[in-house]
Amino acid sequence: MEEVIRRLLRARDAMDRAYAKPLDVAILAKIACVSEARFIRIFQATFGETPHRYLQRRRVERAMYLLRQSDRRATDVCYDVGFTSLGTFSRTFRDIVGEAPTV
Repeated sequence: MEEVIRRLLRARDAMDRAYAKPLDVAILAKIACVSEARFIRIFQATFGETPHRYLQRRRVERAMYLLRQSDRRATDVCYDVGFTSLGTFSRTFRDIVGEAPTV
């Protein structure tokens, strides 16, 4: 089990490094050397959230930093952190943070 967790950590590190790039479960599962279904299952059991939700949260965390530290518009930050839709970005941001990105 220790080896599986080490491979999961490699996949999570890849998500942290490339959060703004399109990442799919197939790529991440390949990094972890497991099937896609197993990757999702053990990632959630290990880290308490699905890979997709983890990636969304990392993107929102980076967006929060960019919005606080610059005068950039929420739309620009949305695309810079890897979201492809302003609506999805706003909804996800509100779900995670509790308020809209413009606040």
